[in-house]
Amino acid sequence: KPPARILGGGRDNSGKSTVINYLKPKKAHSEDIVPTVGFSVETFTKGALSFTIFDMSGQGRYRNLWEHYYKEVGGIIFCIDSTDQIRMCVAKDELDALLAHADLSKVPIVVFANKMDLPTAITPVECCRKLELEKILDKPWHIAASNGLTGEGVDAGINWLGEQMVRLRSTRR
Repeated sequence: KPPARILGGGRDNSGKSTVINYLKPKKAHSEDIVPTVGFSVETFTKGALSFTIFDMSGQGRYRNLWEHYYKEVGGIIFCIDSTDQIRMCVAKDELDALLAHADLSKVPIVVFANKMDLPTAITPVECCRKLELEKILDKPWHIAASNGLTGEGVDAGINWLGEQMVRLRSTRR
């Protein structure tokens, strides 16, 4: 099967690259994670699925490039920094713009509420409330409490996304 295309989005410093690094095979892990400039592409296999993930920079000057990668995307990973309540409203605006794009209708999304290990992290329920995830009615969504450094919650989130992508492919046939 061709690799499933996944868009990795979220604000800068939300942990997108760290989560993606965790998902790669151990021998391909990077020791030092640096902020993504523009985008990077990672291809790997997890379980029975092959993934190509477009890790998009969350910096403001690069976010307008995201939509160039929306076509043929089968799933979305959206990371938020669950400790950054000040910028949560900006993350919500970015998420809303992403979800409103016509090329992403019905595309499943997993939201990684990242950095849950930190004492100032808000709960996944509070993240849902602040992002108004319950208003997403046109696509499957899931929130996963995560720690990109240890991988806690990451496997469960990506497994959910993979299941949704398989289900979506089978209904399109």
